Amino acid sequence: MTEITHIPPPLGLEPGAHEGEFLINMGPQHPSTHGVLRLVLRMEGEVIRGVWPVIGYLHRNHEKIAESRPYSAFTMFSDRLDYLASMNMNLGYAIAVERLCGFEVPERAEHIRVIMAELNRIASHLVWFGTYGLDLGAWTPMLFGFREREQIIDLFEMACGARLTYSYIIPGGVTEDLPDGFVERARAFLRMMPAKLREYDDLLGDNVIFRRRVEGIAPLDTETAVALGVTGPLLRATGLRWDLRRDAPYSIYDRFDFEIPTGTTGDCMDRYTVRMTEIRESLRIIEQALDALPDGPIQGKVPRVIRAPKDAEIYDRTESPRGEYGIYIVSDGKPQPWRLKVRAPSFSNLMSVAPTSIGLKIADLVAIVGSIDIVMGEVDR
Repeated sequence: MTEITHIPPPLGLEPGAHEGEFLINMGPQHPSTHGVLRLVLRMEGEVIRGVWPVIGYLHRNHEKIAESRPYSAFTMFSDRLDYLASMNMNLGYAIAVERLCGFEVPERAEHIRVIMAELNRIASHLVWFGTYGLDLGAWTPMLFGFREREQIIDLFEMACGARLTYSYIIPGGVTEDLPDGFVERARAFLRMMPAKLREYDDLLGDNVIFRRRVEGIAPLDTETAVALGVTGPLLRATGLRWDLRRDAPYSIYDRFDFEIPTGTTGDCMDRYTVRMTEIRESLRIIEQALDALPDGPIQGKVPRVIRAPKDAEIYDRTESPRGEYGIYIVSDGKPQPWRLKVRAPSFSNLMSVAPTSIGLKIADLVAIVGSIDIVMGEVDR
């Protein structure tokens, strides 16, 4: 086997191709790349003249694995795509299988799914808030964000016994009903969070040093974002009010009243504001779902061995904390997919780094990469 020792950079990033410029690597071990991401930078002094993202250091072959596993077994692999939003990953995969096979989900299970997905959206945004502060030199946001996230993780542990990868939302429903005390504890969290969000803004959002680091940095217009396949908070920060929970409703999201926050310029500050406002809207959704939570079964009628119709295919998409999470399945009638493809939002969102970084400094690049909120588990799927 021939050993690959060098991957040639694309046109414009060759060493010596530009007089007075040089190439350097940022990552794959750099703490501000939020995972094993390597960025090849063409620099003129401290000014960025070119950026080349290099991925693949965390590749675990999830899509090929799906072709040799029963449909029900892939739930645990979906956990490990975006491992900061495992409930959302479970939900997107479960809905795709249900639509492919025609399974129905009981009302109580639908409400529980929405509660869990929105709690996980908040938990994911809290991790982003803390790590983004850390990227820019502020340690306290990390402590504060993880303090509140811990309460959400405690709720997940009550429901399914796990704290990171849950395998809780499955085709047909959920694995376990909500335990005694869950609803009361969740309501206590909802009452507590608004004051904490104001605390976050006092600490970071309104901090003059933070604002100078992010305001006007890496503005992204809607046309470019759409062309790059950018979705989620990054797309909404450009001013486009697009959210699959509202614009292509799934589960029971069409029953709830909530707003879709947007920005104006798509810069790093807008991305912060959109995510913080999304937390507030997720709190509204959870409260409505708790108020409407019905009694009844938590699992629909799903055969022990799932077989999708032969020659059937489905593409289903949901709104993860990072954007459009899509599952494409092709069936040949066997107990496992013939083909499964994951549309990972972090992968497409990462493409916005290069066009928004040119002419800025390395310190700005740290702010840009952090603002994207990538999870390499779904990029290198």
